[in-house]
Amino acid sequence: MPFDYLSCPKCGGNVKSYRNPIPTVDIIIEIAGGIILIERKNTPLGWALPGGFVDYGETLEQAAVREAREETSLAIFNLRLLGCYSDPGRDPRQHNISTVFVAEGDGTPKAGDDAANLSVFPPTGLPETLCFDHGKILEDYKQLKSKGLI
Repeated sequence: MPFDYLSCPKCGGNVKSYRNPIPTVDIIIEIAGGIILIERKNTPLGWALPGGFVDYGETLEQAAVREAREETSLAIFNLRLLGCYSDPGRDPRQHNISTVFVAEGDGTPKAGDDAANLSVFPPTGLPETLCFDHGKILEDYKQLKSKGLI
């Protein structure tokens, strides 16, 4: 893997510039009637789980609560871990690692922030095409849910 080099501000020498994956969270929000998906207003366009980037100084759980509120206007509770998804090709923009949570939502869902729209889908009636690897995530969710593991 080729490295980019930065100039050291103190001595002017070359310093390797390392690239690391970016941490993100996604949330499967369960409410009466199914789960919430957002229609993204930014590229890549399409249906996706609510979620986003973890801010510096924020825990994964805090990021999930914040992103859920920003994108769906819902408070979430009973937050539990579904898994981590790290395929370097899962996001066409860059290498992101997502920690995925399942939670229950409270309130009236309303699209906000990066969401152009939102809808409640029954787990058996999801859109055929989802952004990123959210189809795989939701298949994992359905399988674990059917076994009573989440």
